[in-house]
Amino acid sequence: MAGGRRPYTALFFALFLVLFISFADVAQAKNRLRPGECKPRCTYRCSATSHKKPCMFFCLKCCAKCRCVPPGLYGNKQKCSCYNNWKTKEGKPKCP
Repeated sequence: MAGGRRPYTALFFALFLVLFISFADVAQAKNRLRPGECKPRCTYRCSATSHKKPCMFFCLKCCAKCRCVPPGLYGNKQKCSCYNNWKTKEGKPKCP
């Protein structure tokens, strides 16, 4: 008798897992930037540096890949995990 409930429990768990993953993806996509929003965000992020050209180049490249730019002029990279985790061959941060 107890064996009859097991398939339903597994099915319910699988359905719950699929719904949870779907809602997590929707919530994450809500915070993603559109391609047209990268330039203004990168312009602000790079406004305080004396190396504006390379900062803008890499910021736009990172934004195109990650669709996120951390808030502020520096730091706060934990807000954009892709932006934070993208490294150069030497292991240094690729994104400003």
